[in-house]
Amino acid sequence: MRINVLQHTPNEGPGTIKRWAQQNHHDLYIYHPYQFGVLPTAEETDFLVVLGGPMSPNDSFAWIMKERQLIQTLMEQGKPIFGTCYGAQQIAKTLGYAVTKAPYKEVGWAPVYLQSTVIPGVPPQLMALHWHEEMFEIPREAERLFSSDLVKNQGFILNGNILGLQFHFEPEAEDIREIVINDAEYARHHNALQQSPEEILQMAIPPENRNVMFHLLDFITK
Repeated sequence: MRINVLQHTPNEGPGTIKRWAQQNHHDLYIYHPYQFGVLPTAEETDFLVVLGGPMSPNDSFAWIMKERQLIQTLMEQGKPIFGTCYGAQQIAKTLGYAVTKAPYKEVGWAPVYLQSTVIPGVPPQLMALHWHEEMFEIPREAERLFSSDLVKNQGFILNGNILGLQFHFEPEAEDIREIVINDAEYARHHNALQQSPEEILQMAIPPENRNVMFHLLDFITK
């Protein structure tokens, strides 16, 4: 299977998604449309991963519109799609739903709570990394998958093969270091979680996060 990854900033890479691809002997291709304007075609995509980034789906960059065209085509073809943070917002926006300011800016570690049993075997509560101040509207066609204490819409599942998460399960320790050292200022201002960059770095990644990430990817690509 060819996995095409859309990466939107140098410090937010695929993390454990890359490990999952290697473990399952899939080919992984990483695109940087924000820098090069290059996107894969639907024909050469078996599974699309749309990562996070500092931009908003409400921005008017041409490459953002082209991403949504690709997402729409893949949806019509019934191919699996995973989006995290900005990526999940892009999926919702493609479906015609709003992306707006969240009631709280969440930056740091906070629990998320399972809201659906559509994916069996997911723990009822998990500790996730949050790095956002916008949120998606849950598509009517989809089912809410996760919520947090501060932001209700944290995840959705659609048609069994399209998954959007507002938070991050994919980073490994070195990924979190890269996020924090390059974007520390974002955590310092108006952060409802009131965690400093140093506190975010001190938190050990729960070992179940990788297992859950693998489980979710297995489910939508089965």
